[in-house]
Amino acid sequence: MEARLREWSQSGGPFDPELLAAHEEKEAFPAEACAALDAWGLPEFYVPTRYGGRQERLDEFVALLRRIAARDLTVAVAHGKTFLGGVCVWAAGEDGPAHLLARQVLAGEPVAWGLTEPGGGSDLLAGSLTATRHGSGWRLSGRKWPVNNATRGNLMCVLARTEPGGGSRGFSLFLIDKRATPAGTVRPLPKMPTHGIRGADISGLEFDGARVPAHALVGKVGGGIEVVLKSLQLTRIVCTSLSLGAGDHALALLRRFLGERRLYGRLLADLPHARDAAGRAVARQFLAENVAHTAARAAHQTPEQLSVVSAVAKAFVPNQIQAQLRLIGDLLGARGFLTGVEGYGAFAKLERDHQVVPLFDGSTWVNRAGLAAVLPVLRPGRRPDPSGAPSPAHWLRADHPLDPLDTDRLRLMAPRDALLGALPGLVAELAAEDREPAATAM
Repeated sequence: MEARLREWSQSGGPFDPELLAAHEEKEAFPAEACAALDAWGLPEFYVPTRYGGRQERLDEFVALLRRIAARDLTVAVAHGKTFLGGVCVWAAGEDGPAHLLARQVLAGEPVAWGLTEPGGGSDLLAGSLTATRHGSGWRLSGRKWPVNNATRGNLMCVLARTEPGGGSRGFSLFLIDKRATPAGTVRPLPKMPTHGIRGADISGLEFDGARVPAHALVGKVGGGIEVVLKSLQLTRIVCTSLSLGAGDHALALLRRFLGERRLYGRLLADLPHARDAAGRAVARQFLAENVAHTAARAAHQTPEQLSVVSAVAKAFVPNQIQAQLRLIGDLLGARGFLTGVEGYGAFAKLERDHQVVPLFDGSTWVNRAGLAAVLPVLRPGRRPDPSGAPSPAHWLRADHPLDPLDTDRLRLMAPRDALLGALPGLVAELAAEDREPAATAM
């Protein structure tokens, strides 16, 4: 991938910085770059191996998406959204249209994830899009907005209210294929102008009695919130790749600047203040990288603990990189916000683009709130470590073979009783209302 990215970044290539900057200026989708990634085979890494894809190790996938983000964050967000769109279907396993989705993704179809609605923010229980029984299938009405790839993609995994009163067991998931719905019942909402990732397809869909077949149901009726919260444990970790890539890009620009800029007759790299600031920027990158790497490997080795681990990673990594970008921007000076400076105009773009990453899949504050709720039960001595659990020092070794990623081992609660999620109270409610045998050991 790195070799191809270098090739594509040459003048006239799909990742040519001038081409991507032009798309940004026009708020146009980076179609050439996404087509190159399709041709290379990136969609195969969005599909688990058990369904015919190449998604096997989360740490390797994070590293792959990180390399793309290090070239252009908008492209990584626009293309990588398919992983987020499909993750609920993979988490539901055979109890849903996993094989159908796998064929579509491997054929290059992008997938969107319809969770949020106008006025709802991060509160999933506020969703008002409804799915009502219609013969053997369902009828959907309502809006999902804002959603990445909502207009560009034909497929969307949609969280819908299936019980009028809502509640923790009142929502279900559906895999919607717009091409299979009656004409006029699914309408795109306009693309939203954004501060960063301006070329991405940030829009929405409106459903007006759209009929979908029974096999569109993902998981069980009423199990939508549970599947979403478990899936978020994986997507939060994958989101760290976007931050790490942005940090890599920024540090590359900084290295060039420090080696070119002269001040007081000396290279900027030789001045104590510049060296101190640059060192702190590199240290933040290392810290973020270690947390992200640990979380990605923990998904394989201790998935039962991932509700806590993923929230730590998502709250910590983007915040560290945002602080790193501020340090680098200060050192770059005018080159940090001028877009027409040859070789440095990319910094202003990547700094704008990265500002949205802390908001993805539960904002920094949502994840911190979830962690605050579980701190009393996580303090030392409050609960024993899981029996037989190997030390992280063991499975963090590069030569340690990781266990296969098993989404069935994901829990809404870290053993024994540490509750976590964007909605801690909701997770507690789900645990108290267990109705399905598969949910008894969360």
